[in-house]
Amino acid sequence: MRPLSQAQPLRIPTRGAALNADLVIPVDARGIVVFAHGSGSSRHSHRNQLVARVLQENSFGTLLMDLLTTEEGHVDNQNRELRFDIELLANRLIDVVKWIAEQPSMKHLPIGLFGASTGAAAALVAAARRPDLVRSVVSRGGRPDLAGTALKLVQAPTMLIVGGYDDAVLVLNEQARKEMSGEVSLKVVPRATHLFEEPGALAQVAEHAAAWFWSSLKTAEAKAEQ
Repeated sequence: MRPLSQAQPLRIPTRGAALNADLVIPVDARGIVVFAHGSGSSRHSHRNQLVARVLQENSFGTLLMDLLTTEEGHVDNQNRELRFDIELLANRLIDVVKWIAEQPSMKHLPIGLFGASTGAAAALVAAARRPDLVRSVVSRGGRPDLAGTALKLVQAPTMLIVGGYDDAVLVLNEQARKEMSGEVSLKVVPRATHLFEEPGALAQVAEHAAAWFWSSLKTAEAKAEQ
């Protein structure tokens, strides 16, 4: 296993807020994956960190970030409203993607988005609005229904990963797959619940995500070189 690079703490400017983020770029990075965490979570989510480590081992840069500021996070913990403000989250995600595309050290890397729960909806909206920048999307236990009309506009290859025992979310993802017009794959992790806490379940999520990004971002990189 290759030694992993140290995470670089950042403050990324977005509309109305500077967001805390942790960036890791392997020497041989073939793309970068931006994480959009789920309801009530943060860049410190052990689930997203596990997936990020697997992606790094597969030569992908990762950007784990907080979509809300510390103050907003405190408010959201009380009223649970901002985590469902998909417009706010998507706009900040778009600003981060634009920021990456402007950095000399990263602008050559195709960008993928990994979204969980409500963060997946924000990722899909961002992909629909910036098809020129977002080349691939993976949703883990996501709420694609919250992406609204943007769902049908997503051009980036998308993988929807859902736990086999996450019945309600599985139905929502099956409906989303039928609505989406681009390349979309629905991957069900057997006997897994919403948070993929069962032994080996999250490892399967990471493996599916790495394979998807490897294929889709490699294709995006090849097209860009033509």
